[in-house]
Amino acid sequence: MEDNQPKTGKFIWTYGSLLGLAGIAFAVILFSMEMHYEQGWDVRIIGTLLMVGAVVLATQQYKKANAGYLKISDALKLGAGIGLVGALFSLIWYALLTNFIEPDFMDKAMEIAKVKTFEENPKLTEEQWQQGVEMQKSFAWLTYPIVIIINIVIGLVIGLITGLIMKKQKPGY
Repeated sequence: MEDNQPKTGKFIWTYGSLLGLAGIAFAVILFSMEMHYEQGWDVRIIGTLLMVGAVVLATQQYKKANAGYLKISDALKLGAGIGLVGALFSLIWYALLTNFIEPDFMDKAMEIAKVKTFEENPKLTEEQWQQGVEMQKSFAWLTYPIVIIINIVIGLVIGLITGLIMKKQKPGY
């Protein structure tokens, strides 16, 4: 009898929104410190830790609301859903940043990347750089679905690990 089983959607929206807001707060902190162009491992690790925290908390609360029971499939749903909602918040922030807050964000990011690329590849010509930039611009729209897919996959992995650790089947299932 699963009539009293809580709905994963409620937990996905709640904790996905918390993840999204925490991610935006982190992005605003980076922006205020003029570090928003940096996409190093430290920034990625903090973003991943925020997602781990959201998925683990959501899974714990879901299990608690479900009389202490948790199926791996529910943990997977929670992880993927929270990853999706968090990605949507991130994309909204990115759209606000690049269209309203700092419209020349992409140009500045390209200049930073250009300096770094030429330092790492001294034989690269200006023409080759421009060809690469033009190719990147033609595929820029792919950023949005890629961010969504990566967040969902990371959420699935976190949900799987969390589900394996916290699973507890109801008797008879």
